[in-house]
Amino acid sequence: MFSAVPRFAKIAAIVVLAAASSLATFDAADARRAGSSGFGSRGTRTFDAPAVTRTAPTQAAPIDRSMTQRPQQQTTTQPPLGAPQRPGLFGGFGGSMIGGLIAGGLLGMMLGHGFGGGVGFLGMLLQIGLIVLLISFAMRFFANRQRTQYAAPGSGSSYNMNAMNNAGASPRPSFSIPSIGGGATAAPTARQANDEIGLQQADLDRFEHLLTEIQSAYGKEDYATLRRLTTPEAMSYLAEELGENATSGVRNSVSDVRLLQGDIAEAWREDNAEYATLAMRYSSIDAMVDRATGKLVDGDDRNPSETTELWTFVRKPGSDWTLSAIQGTDLH
Repeated sequence: MFSAVPRFAKIAAIVVLAAASSLATFDAADARRAGSSGFGSRGTRTFDAPAVTRTAPTQAAPIDRSMTQRPQQQTTTQPPLGAPQRPGLFGGFGGSMIGGLIAGGLLGMMLGHGFGGGVGFLGMLLQIGLIVLLISFAMRFFANRQRTQYAAPGSGSSYNMNAMNNAGASPRPSFSIPSIGGGATAAPTARQANDEIGLQQADLDRFEHLLTEIQSAYGKEDYATLRRLTTPEAMSYLAEELGENATSGVRNSVSDVRLLQGDIAEAWREDNAEYATLAMRYSSIDAMVDRATGKLVDGDDRNPSETTELWTFVRKPGSDWTLSAIQGTDLH
């Protein structure tokens, strides 16, 4: 009879089934990847990847610190039209087996044979464990085969999709120094792809000056200058980083900032504002030093290093460009 099953046996059976359920979700957890982050806002394009350029040929880090609300449609990923649905551990064949096992076990208990039938409770646990492991390995095997098929050349990687959706498969030409700042050799073709507002050489000069001014002000912890050159949201994140450095007893010394190469990734109008995202490769002497003694803690305080980032600027009618977002890349 059902009452003959000891209390601990019922609890153990529940624990085993809960463990089996957890195996159904570990595959999705393994698929998550961590990476460098960005901060700020790019308007309605905040959570869209900027176009790749010659200066930044890899996809920029996503913005994960922003006051912009993430659109609802981006919280879920829809499978491609016509793509086969991937069954979960408890769907399809696996669900039928587990469902049959549970139903058979409950029926056995009601008839007085116990959940594991004639082999006893420990044998029942062994049976459940072996079946769950076999099903989980089988599901992972078939899921890996499906992912391999979906990742066919030219159809699976975010880089290829981004490159195809942004001004063709080949990267747009770059306007390296002095093109972005000097104006002498600026190529018109460098500013045609995703430039919807028609940026002028004066705008490019301003972006270069903002890069050096903001980096220098950050190294000097000049809050007044940073507040003048950035949006309130971007300023809040920069101030947060400076505050964390102060709490740790260090200071980020940044000097000798020089823009080496730049590209217009995107420029567009939105509501009552204009946005421009620039890929910029620059060199700087960047080091972490002790606040009290000035002793080097991390980095190199003598030799410059190169960094590639995407900076987004915004302006409203009658106002100048200000920094609104920064996204890193894996190019150093």
